[in-house]
Amino acid sequence: MARVFSGIQPSGDLHLGNLLGAIRNWTRMQHVDDTIFCIVDLHALTLRPDAERLQADTVRLAQTLIAAGLDPDVCTLFVQSHVSQHVELSWIMECTASYGELNRMTQFKDKSSRADFISAGLFTYPALQAADILLYDTDLVPVGDDQRQHVELTRDLAERFNRRYGDTFVVPEHVIPPTGARVMDLQAPHAKMSKSTGEAPGTIWIYDEPAVIEKKFKRAVTDSDADVRYDVAEKPGVSNLLSILGAATDHDPESLAGRYQQYGPLKADTAAAVIALLGPIQARFAELQSDPAETRRLLAVGAGKARAIAAPVAERVRTAVGLLPA
Repeated sequence: MARVFSGIQPSGDLHLGNLLGAIRNWTRMQHVDDTIFCIVDLHALTLRPDAERLQADTVRLAQTLIAAGLDPDVCTLFVQSHVSQHVELSWIMECTASYGELNRMTQFKDKSSRADFISAGLFTYPALQAADILLYDTDLVPVGDDQRQHVELTRDLAERFNRRYGDTFVVPEHVIPPTGARVMDLQAPHAKMSKSTGEAPGTIWIYDEPAVIEKKFKRAVTDSDADVRYDVAEKPGVSNLLSILGAATDHDPESLAGRYQQYGPLKADTAAAVIALLGPIQARFAELQSDPAETRRLLAVGAGKARAIAAPVAERVRTAVGLLPA
């Protein structure tokens, strides 16, 4: 059984890309592997969130993850700031990483180019991300293509640390889900569906009502060629619809293309599949919202399970680098 770790920021509601690209894969992996899923609220601080909003978003995200199928009795689900070893190991990873490595991270370049204020945390957060992963002797990290660079950095830091101080860290590998890993914006199919799009019509939010979902898919960008085929390079809009339909129904998008001769039925069927997928999640979320204290209890249990794994790893690291025992 492999140890699996992944995290997600509490920075607003999730969209269809989060669900199909990550969370549904997590729900499958929890029944096969030893899975640890973290709500990374410390990472969210790089966005300078409102304090009350961050707390509310953290609870809401936990409820969303549980509603989407994560079972706290099967996996370990917790909040990052509830396990102090994350911050401690982050500093050690900052001292292991080089300035050049952090400066080359593409996500930092992208985010900093759009920010009025660039915090030191935004620059060094890949070190915290590496700490998140290494703290749990992680074997596998399920991520999208855009996060591959971060896992590669984590591997480099683990290997460098092991060379300097002896065999201390498990060197993790990334796993990219084969279906639905990159859900694109319905209005801009060359761009990934993103939280940063706000209320844009190209984003399907997990709590969108059925009528809203139907409207967004009906207006989804395709092309002037009526041929329905899966070709990401030449037909990104159509391929995105087929990819979403395939991920929502567990079918291969290329085989689905042969069922359609027109875009209209493809859009309608994709909307219907997404509505059917989100309906039970929305209903379960409403139940969880009625008892926030239970959500907090489940997160506390998860943090206890996480600390039991993290504490021995952190002690191993302290010994390796020569920190004096308390």
